[in-house]
Amino acid sequence: MAREPVDRREHIIASSAKLFARNGVAATTVRQIADEVGILSGSLYHHFDSKEAIVDEVVSSFLNDLRARYEKILTSDQDARTRLHDLVVTSLEVVEAHPHATEIYQNDVNYLSQLSRFAYLRKAGRDVQNAWLRVIQAGIAEGVFRSDIDPKILYRLMRDSVWMSVRWFKPTKEYTRAQLATDCTSIFLDGLAKPSA
Repeated sequence: MAREPVDRREHIIASSAKLFARNGVAATTVRQIADEVGILSGSLYHHFDSKEAIVDEVVSSFLNDLRARYEKILTSDQDARTRLHDLVVTSLEVVEAHPHATEIYQNDVNYLSQLSRFAYLRKAGRDVQNAWLRVIQAGIAEGVFRSDIDPKILYRLMRDSVWMSVRWFKPTKEYTRAQLATDCTSIFLDGLAKPSA
């Protein structure tokens, strides 16, 4: 019985995340969340002070997980190509762990950034970008990545391709998340052209 409030809170977060991802944060109402969870609207306020507090819980958990995992990659002594591959793998793992938060971030970051509670999103976005740019720029310095492509453009192409996989990729035994990461890295670094013999 003592676990019920924790379970209820977790249930509210999970149900809300689905609604926010499907409908958008602005369009999702407290009544819809309460209906989804099976409680009265007023009862939500026993667990969260506002709808934004629920969104904050979902999005901050996703970003904290992502940044902590990226930091491990950045501090590794691997070469740039390996670290870029690891960024792809890690991103896919975090997308799998936080699918609704990934969609919420992709769809609503501009809206949320206008709210004072979410001022941290700009710094989080810069941290994510800087992680990718550090690895890309290291690869350019090592001479293994092309220097004629703007690193910010490459970063956006790669990050958005990986994060948007939340909408379509379902791993199987035949085609795993690790294989997708390998293929993504290969396509971005080696291109589609068949290697010359």
